[in-house]
Amino acid sequence: MEILAFGVQADERPLIGRAFAGHHEVHCLDVFLTEDTAPIARGHEIVSTSVNCGLGSGVLQTLAAGGTQMIAQRSTGFNNVDLPVAERLGMTVARVSSYSPYSVAEFAWTLAMAVNRRVVRASTRTRDFDFRLDGLMGRDLHGRTVGVLGTGKIGEAFTRIAHGFGMRLLGWDVAENPACRDLGMAYVPKEELLAEADLVSLHVPLMPETQHLLDAAALKAMKDDAILVNSSRGGLVDTAALVAELREGRFTGVGLDVYEAEAGLFFLDKSLEAIADDTLARLVTFPNVLVTSHQAYYTEDAVGQIVATTVRNVLDYLAGRRSENVLVPRS
Repeated sequence: MEILAFGVQADERPLIGRAFAGHHEVHCLDVFLTEDTAPIARGHEIVSTSVNCGLGSGVLQTLAAGGTQMIAQRSTGFNNVDLPVAERLGMTVARVSSYSPYSVAEFAWTLAMAVNRRVVRASTRTRDFDFRLDGLMGRDLHGRTVGVLGTGKIGEAFTRIAHGFGMRLLGWDVAENPACRDLGMAYVPKEELLAEADLVSLHVPLMPETQHLLDAAALKAMKDDAILVNSSRGGLVDTAALVAELREGRFTGVGLDVYEAEAGLFFLDKSLEAIADDTLARLVTFPNVLVTSHQAYYTEDAVGQIVATTVRNVLDYLAGRRSENVLVPRS
């Protein structure tokens, strides 16, 4: 059987090939699954997709009409999939329920340290042989307060690093993590966390109840000199409200690996095109903002685990087995 994989990055391609070797043939495409590209999948029972592939009603109906019965999502998030429609069409949908939490946690800290210590500005200067220190002053994080919104596996890994820095730990989540408690984390209401934290990092999934978790009011509740990091999902932050706060000169630094309107932009080369998204265009002009292209998960370890789990999901589907990764079971 040939499996069709959409949105495959160049570094990911050999990992997918090796993982499926000896099982099934996989055909990798660098294009993302959209309404325009969905007809390519005709005749493929199994399709694999990435987080920025759009699986709305129209795409799912096109896939089903072409014979696709199983979607193997190569990500933990699944807010890009219309699950009720998939269920109605009798399609199986599986995801990767977990992978290395250290990949994202370590990258979140990379963003935090980069904006705190002005690393991008310093690097740009030194490439021009400008070795001045003006405007590069950061702050010690030791002894300061970190607020972690979401203390699951990734949030816990982030917290362990914060503990190593010697920071005061504040957490917010629907369920407390005993491991974070043991590190000295105090769980507090979101409003208290935002008001006291020098660094706020987001590690919660995107769901209807977490959409714009940091809205205009929440952003205003943060310290004027706080650092904000989002390596989870773009929709957690009201970006227009964030731009408004940045225009007021607020925040020491903002590190964003995700953006709420990233679909159709991230993972693609848009360097020769005019960007129609005025919010993103304005966001990247602020000197205290660092935007990266949803790469926090992108380590050999994490991607290797994602691919290996995707293979297991496919084999489980073909064998009629069901695991915790199945979002919509085989009908």
